[in-house]
Amino acid sequence: MLLLVLGVLLWAGAHLFKRLAPGARAAMGDKGRGPIALALLASVILMILGYRMYDGTFYWGPAPALKGINNLLMLVSVYLFAAAGMKTRAARVLRHPQLTGFALWCVAHLLPNGDTPSFILWGGLLVWALLEMALINRAESWTPPAPAPAKKEIMAIVGTVVVFGVIAGVHIMLGYNPFG
Repeated sequence: MLLLVLGVLLWAGAHLFKRLAPGARAAMGDKGRGPIALALLASVILMILGYRMYDGTFYWGPAPALKGINNLLMLVSVYLFAAAGMKTRAARVLRHPQLTGFALWCVAHLLPNGDTPSFILWGGLLVWALLEMALINRAESWTPPAPAPAKKEIMAIVGTVVVFGVIAGVHIMLGYNPFG
């Protein structure tokens, strides 16, 4: 459990460093990117190892309805990641499409995984995403981006389907069938 908790805390700390200690992060300049990237890589490794090693209390399992809801939320989540990068309509409506997509990703994984390691991993990452959005909102004003051409909307939708297929394929290869 310790590795999992440390991984989630390191992930949150590395991401929140810029918000909680802007002076220290600014003083690091571009040289700070390397250590932050290494901290994030270490956090992902700790989360993977900790999640796979930890057997916690089991409250509910992946019911077919929960897997269906999970897949719908994952499609929206992947689309929001694409929308953030391509500045689609969703990026004009949502201030934080990528963090919103990340939060949906966490909720989507909490639904079919009702065990303690999932609560720590997905719940911890969900809290981080919501906290990050709140801190950004408090620190910065927001102007919606200019409208993107319709071509970008179509590219985001096609990209979403392709990336979702790749994610599902990786899950299947690892032995976690996302479709029930």
